[in-house]
Amino acid sequence: MNTILVERVLPTGQTIQIVQGDITTEAVDAIVNAANELLQHGGGVAWAISKKGGPAIQKESDAWIRHHGPVPHPAPAWTSGGLLPSKFVIHAVGPIWGDSNEDNKLESAVAGSLRVADELKCSSIAMPAISTGIYGFPKDRAAGIIFSAIKKYFEGNSSGLKVVKLVLFDTPTVDAFLNQWRMDHG
Repeated sequence: MNTILVERVLPTGQTIQIVQGDITTEAVDAIVNAANELLQHGGGVAWAISKKGGPAIQKESDAWIRHHGPVPHPAPAWTSGGLLPSKFVIHAVGPIWGDSNEDNKLESAVAGSLRVADELKCSSIAMPAISTGIYGFPKDRAAGIIFSAIKKYFEGNSSGLKVVKLVLFDTPTVDAFLNQWRMDHG
């Protein structure tokens, strides 16, 4: 069972939530997958999404790669949600820690995910802690960048999104995001 830990309404009107739980169970218009550039969903969040969403997600991902090539940070791919409760899966490619310019790459992956959600006419989206698993991005630093990227996106764009859920699985990630949230919001 997913639990909303904190929520806040931004000045631009969107509700941001930190949720502890399993992103694959979120009944939102779109969930974000922390993907690799070739959309091979073999580990972490990507594996869980592909496993629970069924073979359609990997099949559609393979078709996306054949048609568009590798997925860049600022322009996530998207597929149906397959068997998931979400309509869409947005496949965002976060940076690998140590590859250089990681902060900007993470910010562009988050903004790109929100932009794709708007293009798909979504009103709700759930996002994991992109790049903080096997890609090694420090969790506290990622939290600050993700919060900042979300705020910047809504300040600079007219958006149909109403709810953004940051769905975090493990306690160390939850703690890092809650600490950053308190620093940002007092």
